[in-house]
Amino acid sequence: MQMFHVYKNTPHGRERLLQTVYFCKTMNLSPLVYIPAHRHFLLYLENDVVQVDLDKAYLRSPGTARDRVNAVMDDMQMAHARFFVPRHFSTPSLPDVPVGFNFMTCPDTISDLSAKVGRGYIGPRIRRIFKAATFPVLMPSPVFKPFTRIVVMFGGSANAVNALRLAVRLHRLSGMPVSLYTAEEGRRGRKYYEKLMDKNALTGVFEQTVSHWHMFSGKDFTDSLYMVPHDALVIMGAYGHGAIRQLLFGSTLETIQSTLPNPLLVVGPNYRGTM
Repeated sequence: MQMFHVYKNTPHGRERLLQTVYFCKTMNLSPLVYIPAHRHFLLYLENDVVQVDLDKAYLRSPGTARDRVNAVMDDMQMAHARFFVPRHFSTPSLPDVPVGFNFMTCPDTISDLSAKVGRGYIGPRIRRIFKAATFPVLMPSPVFKPFTRIVVMFGGSANAVNALRLAVRLHRLSGMPVSLYTAEEGRRGRKYYEKLMDKNALTGVFEQTVSHWHMFSGKDFTDSLYMVPHDALVIMGAYGHGAIRQLLFGSTLETIQSTLPNPLLVVGPNYRGTM
């Protein structure tokens, strides 16, 4: 299995690469690193084509990029990275990137309003990747820090179920403990979510895999996020359910991303992973 990473040859880019390489080492993946020579590329998802727009820093010091990537691999005690080199171009300055990987690290600036990125804003193009991707997308923490456990933000939607399935898969690859965090909404208590798991044939897996299940009031969701351990990989679905799915995306995911310093692994509605 491979994880696709677009490398930025800066100190912040190094931190993001460290997070990718650590994730790969922990989950037994191979990093596939793209050192861009152009500020734009087309990402060919199964049901969509997204133009990814990078900032100028992604093109900085191309002569040292490969050596620095391999130095990070050496520091993490992994074999040197495989590098993606585009073979096809839609225009001379617009390379095509076909999706042949299992995970992807989200570039840090592919937002239409880049000034809002630091405040947790998730732009339309990132949303399109989340929505169309059949694989999980990693949003690294601002500074690399190893994670030692897995937390699932479980809200009861179909994508939350997929997030739990992904957590089970990663638990089997890494042996890391898994915890669930659920914000109770209205009359939905633990029994409601237990029935949901039973409906999706997850009860047995839940009992074998999940070490703790934390239920908290949804009245002050942001403050409740303080309960999430600082050394956790957080997994959640990108969309909710019903007519308010876009609202759920905009509020819940962006709140979590802007509040928690943890790496965030996002599962969209087209995720096809298995346990």
